[in-house]
Amino acid sequence: MIQRIKWVNLGIVISSLMGYLEWGTDQHMFLFKGELDILYGLMTNPSSVLHPFTLLPLAGQILLLSTVFKALPKKWVTYLGMALIALLFGLMFVIGVIGPNWKILGSTLPFFALCGLQIVQVRQLTKPV
Repeated sequence: MIQRIKWVNLGIVISSLMGYLEWGTDQHMFLFKGELDILYGLMTNPSSVLHPFTLLPLAGQILLLSTVFKALPKKWVTYLGMALIALLFGLMFVIGVIGPNWKILGSTLPFFALCGLQIVQVRQLTKPV
C-alpha cells in the first residue's frame, strides 16, 4: 500500500506538469515549460518569479517528490503537497469552466482524479482496523 501511495504521489507531480494555460491571442504553455522558466528565473533574477501562484505549487511538487524517497511518507506532507498544487489547479479549473476552455479544464482533471484516489488510499492506510 505504501508503494502505491508513492507511485500516486509521483503521478500527481507528473499530472501537475501537464497543466495547460492559454491567454491572450496565440499565447499558450504547458506548466512544465513555465516551471522551467521559473527555475531559470530563480537562478538568474529571483525577484522576477516571486509570486504565490508560482512558488506554492512548486513547493507542493517538491514536497510530493520528497515522499517518493522516504520509507514511510507522512500523511500531512502528502496532503500539504496536494493542497499547494491544488491552489493553482483550482484556479485553472474555474477558468476552464467560466471560459469555457476545454483544453484548460481537461488538463486539470487528471490531477484532481489522482488527488481523489490518493485521499482514499491514505485514509485506508491510516484507518484503524
